[in-house]
Amino acid sequence: MRVALDAARAAAQAGEVPVGAVVMQGDRQVAVAANAPRALRDPTAHAEIRVIREAAAKLGRERLEDCDLWVTLEPCAMCAGAIAHARIARIYYGAPDPKGGAVEHGPRFFAQPTCHHRPEVYSGIGEGEAGALLREFFALRR
Repeated sequence: MRVALDAARAAAQAGEVPVGAVVMQGDRQVAVAANAPRALRDPTAHAEIRVIREAAAKLGRERLEDCDLWVTLEPCAMCAGAIAHARIARIYYGAPDPKGGAVEHGPRFFAQPTCHHRPEVYSGIGEGEAGALLREFFALRR
């Protein structure tokens, strides 16, 4: 989670919402990414989408069933869909997102009967630091 938090800090310094993500294959770090919708002018450039794309490209396959995703914020519905399609084995996330999250809040994507893949989910890892980054980022913009 430390690497994901560093990526989130870099995103904040670039003016992006501070979310960072890492894909791990066992003990091997496959990919790291941060939010970049503004910089890339791409509304789908969330950290999770970017890191999944990078990991799939590096591993040369679209299914990442032997990989874990570490992310600083609870994934939204778009990212949860990508996680399911990528067949990510486990998700570890930091801060909950009651407004935009889709794992343990909102639509609870992986609990839906139409969801074809359900990763193991572990929440609250680095929650304090991840939440503080987000609160500080938005406080400076209000």
